[in-house]
Amino acid sequence: MRPDRFQNFALDVLKNAPGTVRVQTLADAGDTNYPYGLAVTTANGETRWQIIGQLADGERHDNADAPVEGAPAGWQAAEPGDGPEAWLAAAVGQAESPEIARIERWSVREGERPDHQGLTVFFHNGAKAYVRKL
Repeated sequence: MRPDRFQNFALDVLKNAPGTVRVQTLADAGDTNYPYGLAVTTANGETRWQIIGQLADGERHDNADAPVEGAPAGWQAAEPGDGPEAWLAAAVGQAESPEIARIERWSVREGERPDHQGLTVFFHNGAKAYVRKL
């Protein structure tokens, strides 16, 4: 799933996620610094996320974005008091997209700084989306 399609997927998923007040693309929020990303407002405030993609090995941008499906990624529910990263991971995971193989939170990786927040979304076709907190 390439960044434009992932952005549309996440926008749709997050609109319906518990706790969402508003979600829009960064462009719609007036931020033109990044081509792909979302501004998500919950009761705890607004968080902005940049979306960057990595193609699968051997894939080229001139090829069509070909979805590959498999078992949806496992996910953990966000708990009250969890930060925006945990909430985002749970919301994306709860959608149970058959294209998403795994979701990895950055702040909980061994040796990672807890303030370095974001997600790596691994797709069954070998592509990845990096969702970085701005």
